Amino acid sequence: MARVRRAAGPLFAVTVALVLADSAVVTLALPDILRHLHTTVGEVAWVLIAFNLVLGLGAVPTAVLATRARPRLISALGIAAFAGSSAWCAAAGSIDVLIAARCVQALGGALALVGCLELLVAEYGERRGVATWVTAGVVGTAVGPFAGGVLTQAFSWQAIFVVQVPFAVLAVPAALAVPATPETTPDRHRPALRPNLTLALLSAALTAALFLLVLLLVEGWRHSPGTAALTVSVVPVAALAARPLARLLRPPPEVEVAAGCFLIAGGLVGLAIPPSAHLAWTIAPQALVGLGLGLTVDRLTSQAMELRLPRVRHAGWTIGARHVGVVVGLAILTPVFTADLQDAQVPAQEAIASLVLDAPLQPQDKIAIAQALGRELSDEEGRVPDLHRAFETADLAPEERPAAARLERALDAQLERAATRAFRDSFLIGAGLALLALVTVVVPRRRRS
Repeated sequence: MARVRRAAGPLFAVTVALVLADSAVVTLALPDILRHLHTTVGEVAWVLIAFNLVLGLGAVPTAVLATRARPRLISALGIAAFAGSSAWCAAAGSIDVLIAARCVQALGGALALVGCLELLVAEYGERRGVATWVTAGVVGTAVGPFAGGVLTQAFSWQAIFVVQVPFAVLAVPAALAVPATPETTPDRHRPALRPNLTLALLSAALTAALFLLVLLLVEGWRHSPGTAALTVSVVPVAALAARPLARLLRPPPEVEVAAGCFLIAGGLVGLAIPPSAHLAWTIAPQALVGLGLGLTVDRLTSQAMELRLPRVRHAGWTIGARHVGVVVGLAILTPVFTADLQDAQVPAQEAIASLVLDAPLQPQDKIAIAQALGRELSDEEGRVPDLHRAFETADLAPEERPAAARLERALDAQLERAATRAFRDSFLIGAGLALLALVTVVVPRRRRS
């Protein structure tokens, strides 16, 4: 029991990071989930949406419950539900079961988040406990897509959920071992509207970087989940570097948050206009987004909770604001890039036809390749097609293979340009949301008479 008590604080911090990582951890696994569960793009998107929606809407009610019950029991119940539903997600054999398990996982996660806040305060004291809770949440949010991509590439999409179970199981006895008492402080303060509104808008904007970017890398530019995960690791690294930078420069809190909003907007603009579909062009924009995330999310969360009682209820408001913002971002951005992707199909097909006609191939080989390409384009309607299968199945003479390989590279480059343009408007809308968050920071506060 003594060992459990010594490890309690780190286990609670890891639990907070795991829950908030789950808001985006499945992003790089969505293509594999789509194929494995034989579902549609619209249905698989709900694996992401359902978790954020339930967590966003359930955060405040669970925080209210936490103020009326023992934090260690609330935490243990939430962590156990999170662990059990994570195992259920891994075992899901259909998309409906997976979405249902994600909803239960989000409810357990909401209980775990608010409960772990109280337990971290009991372990470390007010200032350090809240700071640990906030930092763990930022790290989890930033690392989620990277961790999901690595696990999907190395094992399978189920591994994303399997690895969470042992950490959560270990945290249950640690929660029960904490001699915490429930917070009985009555409601003294209203929710902090401005920082929570800014959090919601920034979360909606960050959806473009944490969700759409990985879709562009995997589905648009056809990189593996592992390569995409390595690429998007720039965001968490930059987010972790932001705090030491802020401590060095010591800007006023409003200036720090405003600078973070501006950096996120600038990074999303950079992702919208890359000169080519080369991974290197995403590095600097991601660094800006990561720095902005690190400067804003924990600062705004602290502002929303600072000196407000009961503490756990105001934590619930910040969780709700962040995850409702994610859902709003998905609701705004997903239809835009889907429509833009469909609009890009006709000119892309015309360009593909022109490249096939101009290729130095025999007429019968052009016809065979064109027919195979037509089948691939038809089968992958609404998605960026993988044209490699068309060239693999084409019956070409050995001397025609070099010209066919050059044609395939030209066609892939054309599709990459089309995919990049299809995501452009969504990234720009995300930048607009970040600038709207900036407005909520710089607008002067009304003075109370």
